[in-house]
Amino acid sequence: MTNLPRFTLRIPKSVLDKIQYTATYNGRSKNREIETAIKRYIRDFENLHGEIIVDEPED
Repeated sequence: MTNLPRFTLRIPKSVLDKIQYTATYNGRSKNREIETAIKRYIRDFENLHGEIIVDEPED
């Protein structure tokens, strides 16, 4: 069991089907494919606008 936060995402079925396609192509789960895409988006955003600073939770 993971202690990562959960987030519900509502998207059209056609988009989810395309995510499934790209995930299968890349040998990943849909969840990992979405996470990878989001990380890529954030990296590209930060390259244009600078690093996003967030407070890290204390353990």
